[in-house]
Amino acid sequence: MDRRARGLALVGLGVLVIVGTLAVGAVTAPDRSVTDGDERQTLVGSQGGGTGWHDHGSVYLVDSDEIAWREDSADSYFDVTMLPNGSVMAGFMHSGYEDGCGPYETPCTKTGFRVIDPDADGGPTVVSEHAVPVRSQGNSEVHDVERLPSGEYLMTDMDAERLVAVRNGEVTWEWRASELYTAPEDPTRRDWLHVNDVDVINESHYLVSVRNANQLVVVERGAGAVEVINADRGGSDDSCLVRGEQLVPDADGDVRCGDPDVLNHQHNPQWLGDGAVLVADSDNHRVVELHRTESGEWEPAWTLERAGGIRLDWPRDADRLSNGNTLVTDTLNTRIFEISPNGTVVWSRETPDTSPIPYEAERLPEGERVGGQRYPGGEAAGETDGRTPTATPDAPGGDVPGLSLGMTVLRAAVPSTPFWFGEAHLGFSLVGLVLVVGGGIDRWRAL
Repeated sequence: MDRRARGLALVGLGVLVIVGTLAVGAVTAPDRSVTDGDERQTLVGSQGGGTGWHDHGSVYLVDSDEIAWREDSADSYFDVTMLPNGSVMAGFMHSGYEDGCGPYETPCTKTGFRVIDPDADGGPTVVSEHAVPVRSQGNSEVHDVERLPSGEYLMTDMDAERLVAVRNGEVTWEWRASELYTAPEDPTRRDWLHVNDVDVINESHYLVSVRNANQLVVVERGAGAVEVINADRGGSDDSCLVRGEQLVPDADGDVRCGDPDVLNHQHNPQWLGDGAVLVADSDNHRVVELHRTESGEWEPAWTLERAGGIRLDWPRDADRLSNGNTLVTDTLNTRIFEISPNGTVVWSRETPDTSPIPYEAERLPEGERVGGQRYPGGEAAGETDGRTPTATPDAPGGDVPGLSLGMTVLRAAVPSTPFWFGEAHLGFSLVGLVLVVGGGIDRWRAL
């Protein structure tokens, strides 16, 4: 076979490998849309899509399996809460502000929270906004806001890495993470701790997610940090330095870093009661329920790694519902689903193509509650009195060594990547691409 014919054959084989990989993946992909006929209302905050996920943000209500309304005037939305009067409160980030930019050049980016009236004439409308300018568009956003009985609004300020309470636009209280963690000279110039969630445990205690340290912190108002869940093990732990070395060592060279086998860059913990929390354990690609042991350590008691035949991919929210089921925001699989204690997916909804990257979801009317049913503890998945979902067959796109980073980069750059496209599909597609390029070079040299 001459070089030209061999090149043509290689190109044909490469195209066949790529097309076959995509076709088989699409045909064998599990269904993300599941319903049992029960009526459900689910409120969703979407970070959006586009490059860096800083565009096409939205807040929308899924009524059973249809989108009832949608508000999309911000680049990104995050935590969502329905208030007693029916309005919706949402953390947000938006760029292009011409006024009130403080020390930053215009147009600038602002972050904070908005209140949306979903029943306004003309459709869902932003009726109020509390926003402050920030240095950068990414990793500076207010990801969570809670309305306190006092009338204050409690926010996570990721730009300055603190909790801050405001009333009528004025700061009434704050807790700075630098009280517990060694701080850089200027937290606004780096993604230091990524404080991404706060939940009210009671009138004086708040549960805080410190993502980059793999830790949850219980903060008492007026006293500071009173408990660290997944406490650091001492020393300089590289597992907390994987995102650009955000943590700062103390004088002894140590960093506060929790065990990544317990929590790894988590989001949106829910306080189930004293001694139990439910967490979206994002970089471990699972949902985990942690229980406090008699020794005071926190250990995984229940884990969820698959649902509906699909491996979880960077989940960022999990709520234990009043019926005992768990509502999960499976971010990079672009779906929201509800799963029963025995592992059955009773409802699932894929996110819209216009705003594919979900951040958080709440089931209405209950919202994210303080307190919830605990699942019995066990040594490993599948061993918790039948409550941990049993293992399902490997979903398309299971782990292939060396390609996980490539999938992370691909999904960040192209949010519309099909949910079923995993490491195996990427590997075969790269093989096909090499064959096409190699064949093309052979044909070019033969000219």
